[in-house]
Amino acid sequence: MPSSSPGPGPSSPQARPGRGVVLVTGASSGLGAEMARQFTARGWDLALCARRTDRLDALADGIRTASGRRVETAALDVTDADAVPAVFRRFDEAFGGLDRVVVDAGLGKGAPLGTGRADANRETAMTNFVGALAQCEAALEVFRRQRRGHLVLVSSMSALRGMRRGTTTYAATKAGVAALAEGLRSERIPGVDVSVVYPGYIRSEMNEHVQQATRFRVDTGTGVRAMVEAIEARRAKAYVPAWPWVPIGVAMRVLPLSVVRRLS
Repeated sequence: MPSSSPGPGPSSPQARPGRGVVLVTGASSGLGAEMARQFTARGWDLALCARRTDRLDALADGIRTASGRRVETAALDVTDADAVPAVFRRFDEAFGGLDRVVVDAGLGKGAPLGTGRADANRETAMTNFVGALAQCEAALEVFRRQRRGHLVLVSSMSALRGMRRGTTTYAATKAGVAALAEGLRSERIPGVDVSVVYPGYIRSEMNEHVQQATRFRVDTGTGVRAMVEAIEARRAKAYVPAWPWVPIGVAMRVLPLSVVRRLS
């Protein structure tokens, strides 16, 4: 069950103070945790879920103390097909509605295919794509009933083209996430906006093990600020930070594979 800070009980979506309620998955660390901090600084109440509840609850306590905003948390493994809709429904009931869902939970594991690490590639595929699909299903059940909402899917610049070696599966899953977003936008669900965000190189716990210098990498706060600004603007598609990823994104669509392979 979601845990909450002391405060008023559920209210109608229209009666909620501030900006409304944003649900962020994978919020215990990295980009998800920083998005939670930045959303609450902009006046949003938070529904946060992740597998690591100790870190999640510590984050929530810090946000409550710093901002006074309402924060609820729940344990969630997005590969658990039954748990995802159950947790989303509990948050919906606790707040009296959800205004935005950010599908952020993901893994960066991977190995070259055929090298004996099928387990790592399978786990990444299940979390990043099958888990994202489950989150979209659960979020849209709420949004279709409300006839309003904002669904945000976090993809990656690596989704724009096929990547090699240990990035192959990760990039493929993020391409699938972007395709989900485009298909849902094409459906034009009444009252529902759909955004897909393509982060470039942003420092996070997922990539902190990378030792070599990476051009254009920005710190977590700077990168997430660009993500949140694009999300707040309800942009259909955003490469973030805009520089240099907007021109790189355009180039990646047309560059020959021999050039693209140097990026992975």
